[in-house]
Order: sequence, then C-alpha cells, then structure tokens
Amino acid sequence: MRIGELARRSGLSAHTIRYYERIGLLPHADRTRSGQRDYDASILTWMDFLDRLKTTGMPIREMLRYAALREGGVATEAERKALLEQHRERVRAHLARLQACLLVLDGKIAGYAGAEQRMKNHDAAIPQRRRKPAGTRQAGAR
Repeated sequence: MRIGELARRSGLSAHTIRYYERIGLLPHADRTRSGQRDYDASILTWMDFLDRLKTTGMPIREMLRYAALREGGVATEAERKALLEQHRERVRAHLARLQACLLVLDGKIAGYAGAEQRMKNHDAAIPQRRRKPAGTRQAGAR
C-alpha cells in the first residue's frame, strides 16, 4: 500500500510515517518501480502497537530500543518482556497519580455544587428589603 493509504488507515501523517522510517521505528518500505514506498498491510499491527506505546508515554528512545530488539528475533524476547514490564509499572504509577488527581477534582467540583446550593438556601432565607418609593420620606428624617 502507498504511504497515503497507510497514513489514512493508521491515523498518522505521511510526514510522521517517513520520520518513523528514517529513525528506525518502522522498517524501510519496499519501493515500486517508480520509487514510491510500498508498504505491506501487516505493518499496521506494528504501527498500532507503537501508537499504544506512545499514548502510554514511552519515550521514543525506548521505542527505538524495543524496535531494535524486535529485529533481533526470538533471542531478544526476555529483554523485550523486561522493557515492557518496566514501562507497565511506570504506566500503573502514572494512572495512580491521575486517579488521585481525579479524586481531588471531583471533590472540588462537588464543593462548588455545594456552594451553589448554600447560596440558594442563603438567598431564600434573607427577606428581601423593600425600598420605599422616591418622595415618600418624611420631612426632616435626616
């Protein structure tokens, strides 16, 4: 498949695909007779995995390390597994921090909802002060 179709199907721009290929995250594509890149559809699975690593915050240098190990085949499985396990622990720690932040946000939002209700209750409890119409003051009342 051509780079335009790969970009459409992967959700990445053609520029990003060429960049990933240049730095070694993607294998170099075969070329057509006219010199255009011709990707095999199986690359979409790899690109989806890279996107998940990126989404979970894995630095590109670690993604490159994983890609290089992947090229090494079966002999590198233990090292790839260890790299992914370390990353998983960082993701879990990050999720725990996010969950704690979410609880704080929920509490703050609930506090604002409570403040709105308190204001409604307060406004309802205060009798409205009525002003006398202009010109109804008694003479010498100052």
